[in-house]
Amino acid sequence: MLDRLFIREKIKQFLLEDIGYSDITTDNLKDKFIKAYILAKEDGILAGIDIAKEVFNVIDENINFKIMKKDGEFIKKGDIIGYLYGSGKSILKGERLSLNIIQRLSGIATNTNKYINLIKDTGVKILDTRKTTPGFRAFEKYAVKVGGGYNHRFALYDMVMIKDNHKVLAGGIKEAVNQIKEKISPMAKIEVEVNTLEELKEAMELDVDIIMLDNFDIEQVKEAVKINNKRKKLEVSGNITLQNIRDYAETGVDFISSGALVHSAKWLDISLKFL
Repeated sequence: MLDRLFIREKIKQFLLEDIGYSDITTDNLKDKFIKAYILAKEDGILAGIDIAKEVFNVIDENINFKIMKKDGEFIKKGDIIGYLYGSGKSILKGERLSLNIIQRLSGIATNTNKYINLIKDTGVKILDTRKTTPGFRAFEKYAVKVGGGYNHRFALYDMVMIKDNHKVLAGGIKEAVNQIKEKISPMAKIEVEVNTLEELKEAMELDVDIIMLDNFDIEQVKEAVKINNKRKKLEVSGNITLQNIRDYAETGVDFISSGALVHSAKWLDISLKFL
């Protein structure tokens, strides 16, 4: 689970965006004690329920939020995910933000789980990417983990990843690796992206930890695995779909990364109802 202080600070930012200085609808109604529930309207993997609870804690610490389903659980249409008891006005102010978080994260977890189930017997790990919503990355990467996937680097600071434009800037793969290794800690991992089998052979001779095969087709990946012969960890990325991920996993690579886990995930249909 994400750090609670981090979550609370993010929620404050989100609430400032959504409420601003006033909820001119809710603030002009009389308040009363309300019982409410959060309802699943389609099947999927739940993610974000504790974050949603924190939304209401930030708005009104007197709201009682009873969680009925935990993150990672498979929920069915009609399931009650949680109950809320407290100020109707406070619940209304947190309704949209809490649902946005649960729907978005549950959609990512559900989508990730579909990919996982297709290759779970192969030993290949599915990774996310940095193709995330600005300001919401930590939550989206959390949802990938809830769905059974793994996180690639979180940001630019936690792992070296040499891509095409880095190679152009440095003057080539070898030059990029050498320049970077002069400056960084010897403990830092280095990954290099290659676009051809010739680049693969060049990268294999360098002191790198992972080689990414970018936009290789199935036959090219098979050849790359044969050439590499387990010398380096291999990652496949680019145009990975539910239809072809099994074929890529069976080639013998170590990792498959896909931005689609996050950017192509459909929000799960979930609603909040007053009793």
